[in-house]
Amino acid sequence: MAVSFTNAINAYNSAARSVAEGRPEPAVESGQGSAFASLVKDSLREARDLGLKSEEVQMKAINGQADMRDVVMAVANAEMALDTVVTIRDRVVSAYQEILKMPI
Repeated sequence: MAVSFTNAINAYNSAARSVAEGRPEPAVESGQGSAFASLVKDSLREARDLGLKSEEVQMKAINGQADMRDVVMAVANAEMALDTVVTIRDRVVSAYQEILKMPI
């Protein structure tokens, strides 16, 4: 199944906006881009949730309710998720730039 690059970019942008705004998921058009769109949305949502969990654990540690091991693990998980999202974004941008360089 081939996914058009335009659908992939639109899905990524839509997912990033919906996750950032905290909106519920919009209806995804059925077709080639829907699987990729749901993958991107789920990944962004998971990264956001890990960041929020990390902040919660840090606040608990400040109040003396959490162990430092828990804080370190939560921060490491959030950092890994963020690195993954940034890497995927960079790859999408790189692929887009390569497509732009192709002769028509």
